[in-house]
Amino acid sequence: MNNKKKLVIIGDSSFAQIAFEYFNHDSFYKVVGFAVEEAFRTRDTLFDLPIVDFNRITSHFPYQEHDAFVAISYLQLNRIRTRLYLSTKDKGYKLANYISSKAFCWSNVKLGENVFIFEGNTVQPFVTIGNNVILWSGNHIGHHSNIKDNCFISSQVVVSGHCEVGRNCFMGVNSTIANNLTIADDCFIGMGAVVAKSTQENNVYKGNPAIHSTTSAKRLFKVQE
Repeated sequence: MNNKKKLVIIGDSSFAQIAFEYFNHDSFYKVVGFAVEEAFRTRDTLFDLPIVDFNRITSHFPYQEHDAFVAISYLQLNRIRTRLYLSTKDKGYKLANYISSKAFCWSNVKLGENVFIFEGNTVQPFVTIGNNVILWSGNHIGHHSNIKDNCFISSQVVVSGHCEVGRNCFMGVNSTIANNLTIADDCFIGMGAVVAKSTQENNVYKGNPAIHSTTSAKRLFKVQE
């Protein structure tokens, strides 16, 4: 335990609490505290550990001695997590990854940073996963596929082989992407959607077969650029 690398988690929401459990009990990290932006900080401790203002994080948890993980969900189509990820990186921190010991991730998979892969995921050979990507539990990422930066893939999602998922996408529970398709940037793939054709940027796709709605994904998520 004493030899574990110190980790500070950005956020204190449900995801941050889950990340605390997984990093502490299934990684070589030990969580020593949390950081939240001052306007959103409503308490001083979590799990008997300090919650500090994000702007003062380096005073409490020097980047030379701590790694960090940004545990923010898909709010504003992943923009809030992305902003804090970039800001944390700018402060000098190394961004941690978590891969569950109960996930299957082939040896030649390429991972970015600030990646969180929950239990039950299958990530096949020759997959590339970019920075700041969350794979919730039980997904299948098919061979030779590329998940680009800042995506959030919920649970029981199937991405077939030779697919590309663009930046900032959200994929709902039980959605399915057929092989050899491109999901463009800023797409929302709804719960249970079956995508049989490549998509267009900034669209919402629902149904089987999936069709896009008249509401843009950025409008749905109230994205503030």
